[in-house]
Amino acid sequence: MEQSCLHFQKTVEEKSEGRIEVLVYPNSELGSEMDIINGIQLGTVDLTISGESLQNWAPKAALLAIPYAIRDSEHLAAVANGEVGKEIEAQITQRSGLVPLTWFERGARNLTSNKPITTPEDLKGTILRVPNVPIFVKVWEQLGAKPTPMAFSEVFTSLQQGTIHSQENPLSLINSASFFEVQGYVNKTEHVRSWIYIVMGKRQLDKLPKDLQAVVKEAAAETQAYERELFLEDERKLAELLQEKGMKFVDVDQAAFREAALPAVRNSLNEEQLPLFEEIQKL
Repeated sequence: MEQSCLHFQKTVEEKSEGRIEVLVYPNSELGSEMDIINGIQLGTVDLTISGESLQNWAPKAALLAIPYAIRDSEHLAAVANGEVGKEIEAQITQRSGLVPLTWFERGARNLTSNKPITTPEDLKGTILRVPNVPIFVKVWEQLGAKPTPMAFSEVFTSLQQGTIHSQENPLSLINSASFFEVQGYVNKTEHVRSWIYIVMGKRQLDKLPKDLQAVVKEAAAETQAYERELFLEDERKLAELLQEKGMKFVDVDQAAFREAALPAVRNSLNEEQLPLFEEIQKL
């Protein structure tokens, strides 16, 4: 992601012929995601990258990372670029004062384990670490597992000691957390496909002359194309790397998982979110 931010920086500065300077602060140097969003609202920061955390202001932004909302990358692009995406973006701007400039796809979340899991029936008795997010708990309960919310920092040791059997995360985190040392299988559930936005404060954007507003938006669009290539290559390399480290990738009956999970997903969504979720399912 830092590479994409640097590409955005370079593109903006070149296209504006130096009239705009972009300073990039990686690795949460300016604080947590919520700190930075508050900073944008206060005018001390101009841009950041954010996703479903925006639901704290705009409930429709929860749709950016809902289990079994998105089938694949093509479906995600149709949603993010279409009317549903526009509706989510409009609420983000209206409720938070942040303008989404472009979106990036994130790596799909997959289930890891020490036995192959291909159907929901295989989950019976599996103690599964999940983030402390109610919809995750409800969905995995519905699927037959025993979901256990736990801090990410405790997951490796808990897997090592056998207190939990499985966890779910994108390939990037499976690799960086060395879960390949304590898990043998990546079960390709791809149960959450999500996207994030480059967001800029509306006041900050509106202060720029029209030609520079156009520069920022053009640079964001170009950065999306650049990031897409990086993302696809990274996902390919991560899969290869995890296999080299001994993990076996297992094809999963995703349709069976989706069908079993949908009642819990629908019951977890509020009156603003559910109609959008149903629109996504129609695409």
